[in-house]
Amino acid sequence: MNTNDAEPIHVRHLVGGQWVDTPDHDESVDPYRGGVVARVARGTPDIVERAMAAAAAAGPTIAAMPGCQRAEILNHVARLIVERSEAIGRLMARETGKAITDATGEVRRSQDTITLSAQEAIRIEGSQVPLEGSEMGSGKLAFLVRFPVGVVAAITPFNAPFNLACHKIGPAIGAGNAIVLKAPPQAAAVVHLLAEMFVDAGVPDGVVNVVHGGADTGEAIVRDPRVNFVTFTGSSRAGAAVKVASGLRRVALELGGNGQTIVHEDADIDVAAPLCARNSMRLAGQSCISVQSVLVHRSRFAEFSERVAAEVATLTFGDPLDAGTDVGTLIDEAAAQRVEGWVDEAVRNGAKLLVAGRRAGAQLTPSVLTDVTPGMKVFCDEIFGPVVTILAYDELDEAIALVNSSPYGLQCGVYTNSNTVTMRAIREIRYGGVIINGTSTWRTDQLAYGGIKDSGSGREGPRYAMQEMTDERLILFNM
Repeated sequence: MNTNDAEPIHVRHLVGGQWVDTPDHDESVDPYRGGVVARVARGTPDIVERAMAAAAAAGPTIAAMPGCQRAEILNHVARLIVERSEAIGRLMARETGKAITDATGEVRRSQDTITLSAQEAIRIEGSQVPLEGSEMGSGKLAFLVRFPVGVVAAITPFNAPFNLACHKIGPAIGAGNAIVLKAPPQAAAVVHLLAEMFVDAGVPDGVVNVVHGGADTGEAIVRDPRVNFVTFTGSSRAGAAVKVASGLRRVALELGGNGQTIVHEDADIDVAAPLCARNSMRLAGQSCISVQSVLVHRSRFAEFSERVAAEVATLTFGDPLDAGTDVGTLIDEAAAQRVEGWVDEAVRNGAKLLVAGRRAGAQLTPSVLTDVTPGMKVFCDEIFGPVVTILAYDELDEAIALVNSSPYGLQCGVYTNSNTVTMRAIREIRYGGVIINGTSTWRTDQLAYGGIKDSGSGREGPRYAMQEMTDERLILFNM
């Protein structure tokens, strides 16, 4: 694909090993400069039908392929990612407004996601079921063996468009499945480059299919009866719709969060404050585990708040293509206006701005808020923007109760030097992940990553995703 900045990129669907165009097109737009980055073939019912038919036909082929051969395809893709990372990172910065250092870093990191998927492709294993514990089972042998589910439907978001697509396609192929992935409209060209790599690596026709379009296209692939498993990353609202549309089929939902972190009275503020500040603003706050709210013991509240405000003042917001930029734009101007509106609403209701954000188009500089109440949107909803709220608490019980009252349950950070506080946090905080002496914003690609409550169900990370993407079959020998 031509990635020349001067002309829009033509993005087509990948269906059954062929690049397919449609008469109508949508556009992805540079949120910083405003120009058209890509013209994207629009999804249609016919495209979805053809993609599903191709995946269903290719399913037996990839399922029969030995794990070592599936691993070689994935390792080939990993090598291509390294070779093409600079061009893909630049394209991502243009399509999404992500700072180019973060964009290129995401692409390079995706090598790990694909390599881990390759490693897990040759580690799929079952287990023996002990039957000697009952008279009926005595003398018999039973095993649980894993087999590919068949066809995986996947939907990915714009905020980490390359790596999150890798987290769907890599495990699907590693587990021996065909996949139909709907790319995010805002980053369709980035996902197109990933699809090109799988074609170049020799994946059999129909094993990887990528379609483009909006919510109607996503709903169509989820509802298709040929789909055996659905994996979705996006908002909690959209995730609820996916779960309804999927019927009785299994789903993995990696949904929203509001990034809470507890800083106890014995915490190292010199470590906690800069990390909370940077992890609230990195990627313009557009991550489901971005630090959004920090609950700080009252005895450290003033010191912590001052340090956070000072740290965010050191960040450079600006041109995503400038290597010196720490934070680029939000995905579009509408997103920036929404975040700005939430902050203004909080201030009208009594919140105090330690640092006041300023908006110019899709760019929004940091906001640091104190005197926030739990009912404000900036605290209880997912803001998905460069905003951090800081609240004081007196007793640990109060902080844990406030964290647990959230409808979300993705990841929570806890800073403390006390083993007692650590163990209480581990036992009592009802989240998918509890990060000790780190912020909510911590993920490496081999982790079992996911949440509970409105933050979803199931786990990502190649090993865990491949467990989700395989069926267990009981084999019993009457001996």
